[in-house]
Amino acid sequence: MHSKKFTTEVGGRELTAEFSDLAEQAHGSVILRYGETIVLATAVMSENKKEGLDYFPLSVEYEEKFYAAGAILGSRFVRREGRPTDEAVLSGRVVDRTIRPLFDHTIRNEVQVVITVLSLGEDDPDILAVNAASLALLTSDIPWNGPVSAVRLGKKEGGDEFKINPSYEYRNSENLLLDLTACGKDGNINMIEVAADEIGEKELADSFQKASEEIEKLQTFQKQIAQEIGKEKRVIETGDTPKEATDIFESSIKEKMLDAIFSGAGKGGINALKKVYLKFVKENVPEHTSAAGHFFEEKVDELIHKEAIENERRADGRKMNEIRPLFAQAGAFSPILHGSGVFYRGGTHVFSALTLGGPGDSQLIDSMEEQETQKHFMHHYNFPPFSVGETGRVGGFNRRMIGHGALAEKALEPVIPKREDFPYTIRIVSESMASNGSTSMASTCASTLALMDAGVPIKRPVAGIALGLMMEPSEKVQGSAPRYKILTDIQGPEDHHGDMDFKVAGTSEGVTAIQMDVKVNGIPIKILSEALEQAKDARLQILEVLQQAIPEPRKEISPRAPEIVTAKVLTDQIGLVIGPGGKTINGIKEKTGVEDINIEDDGSIFITGRNGTAHVAKKMIEELMHEYVAGEKFTGVVTRVTDFGAFVRVGPNAEGLVHISEIAPFRINKVSDALSLGEEVPVVIKEIDEKKRINLSIKDIDPDFAKKKGLSDNTTNGREEEHTHS
Repeated sequence: MHSKKFTTEVGGRELTAEFSDLAEQAHGSVILRYGETIVLATAVMSENKKEGLDYFPLSVEYEEKFYAAGAILGSRFVRREGRPTDEAVLSGRVVDRTIRPLFDHTIRNEVQVVITVLSLGEDDPDILAVNAASLALLTSDIPWNGPVSAVRLGKKEGGDEFKINPSYEYRNSENLLLDLTACGKDGNINMIEVAADEIGEKELADSFQKASEEIEKLQTFQKQIAQEIGKEKRVIETGDTPKEATDIFESSIKEKMLDAIFSGAGKGGINALKKVYLKFVKENVPEHTSAAGHFFEEKVDELIHKEAIENERRADGRKMNEIRPLFAQAGAFSPILHGSGVFYRGGTHVFSALTLGGPGDSQLIDSMEEQETQKHFMHHYNFPPFSVGETGRVGGFNRRMIGHGALAEKALEPVIPKREDFPYTIRIVSESMASNGSTSMASTCASTLALMDAGVPIKRPVAGIALGLMMEPSEKVQGSAPRYKILTDIQGPEDHHGDMDFKVAGTSEGVTAIQMDVKVNGIPIKILSEALEQAKDARLQILEVLQQAIPEPRKEISPRAPEIVTAKVLTDQIGLVIGPGGKTINGIKEKTGVEDINIEDDGSIFITGRNGTAHVAKKMIEELMHEYVAGEKFTGVVTRVTDFGAFVRVGPNAEGLVHISEIAPFRINKVSDALSLGEEVPVVIKEIDEKKRINLSIKDIDPDFAKKKGLSDNTTNGREEEHTHS
């Protein structure tokens, strides 16, 4: 094997990039190591362009291998990798969103980047994946405007320092305040993922600055590698738009563009004009139709930018920081649903439905990164084709749905109550009913309404908003900073042609989630800081509307939701509750009719039932675990009668002895004269001996018990006298 290694330090630990002939057929490849986590990145570009496409065909695949975790995973019947996990999809999206803006989007040759996780240590491979993809592309002959670098920052509540590339253990700590993934180049940021526990905007801006400093160290490292082993880039002929097509645009379309974009018709007006233009082109120079379509989009892009930057003009006439009309409704959708919410923001409409279940309804995660862990809060997102006025495949899910669902879930997670306070499994499904700008943030709002409608005691409501950016192209800037405008609540053409999609979710106290994608090389941190403040203003406005619809979580959960009752036993008592082969616990389920009894390793018991069955099951478990003490009184059942006394059951698995001398305050000759099998009798615990045997007494709780059976002191004395005379 021929290889060459390069090493640098990140976060006080060694990062090694190895270039070898292991994947020598790929146009670029690298093995990146950080601690015990290792990834392989490969990049390949097709020789010929794909005809008939009107987009750049880039695909990013993120491959998790079970062997990387040192475990044999999968189902009992299929011990090999199958469909990518949600975590793998999200990691692949991070790579895609980071590298995509740095390609020339007029290229029609297919490019595929494959990330393979070879070894999983204490570090998440997603950060390595971005840096490895960058190095594979950078050192290949594939034209690309890199490098770009990634870093993760963590911070704990009350801590002063940011932790660079924190481990899984650090990120899973209860007092984690911030988990930030940032990618960028040249002092700018081009991809952000944030999960936070109501962090302030100032602290977020500081984290962006710190991340950028670490990114630039990695940039220097990558550039040194490219200088030493990088290949000469391939020249791809993309071609200019033919003069015939541009002439048609100038003569027939140009003057109509302003009205088409800013008439208030949105995408509909633009698409109508585009059809007219492409029809002219097809009739005159049909071979240039594809190039003409791309040219038209460029002209729309230019005009939208120009009007926003120079005239503060938006396609729908709003001010730069103005939110579209809002509507919020909690509940009243169907009595069957445990909770629901409807949220409108302009032309974006989302319906969220919430279902409550017991602990047994939690999702079992068994993946390379998380083995046999349970997930008790889930948010899923659907995007049917009718929501954008199109036809298409219905059902299933794709990467976009997984990504949007995960973003809203991340935004809501910090306000979900702890399991010990609210032991339900919570599943929310958000349905995009109409889409015109950021359904993921609308899903966050609708889901907040559903949570409160369901009576989930969330810490605070969460709202989200998407901001955009129109920034002057760098090639037009001569020695000064580019002019720009930040747009609140982007929609339609602004979403499609804008330079940034900056989604921010949070409460009145702080930010809980951020996701940023760009279409340019990167965004200056100064602009991001301004966008955070503008997002805060919008978020607070939306929160007011949500709380007008429902001021606080309902006091009671839906009567259609299951009831969960909790109990606690000692860890050494768990086996007693379960019983041999599950006999005891299954018997309780059968007798009470509860849906489920879930026992955890610490002795916590969650009983899920309806119509009071959970309380009955809890009582049976408490009786089963009861620790008996002298003086306790019971009504027990006689289980055995002997010459010396009777055994009486006082609990599900406990019985004691009533000695013949403890039945009455006077002597009786035969136990069977006073007690019979199956009879209910009052008893009190007289003592518990050294061997934990329970000794009971009837006479101490009911001295007249024997008399009620027809036995008396006189009768006994008469018999004793008769026996003596004889």
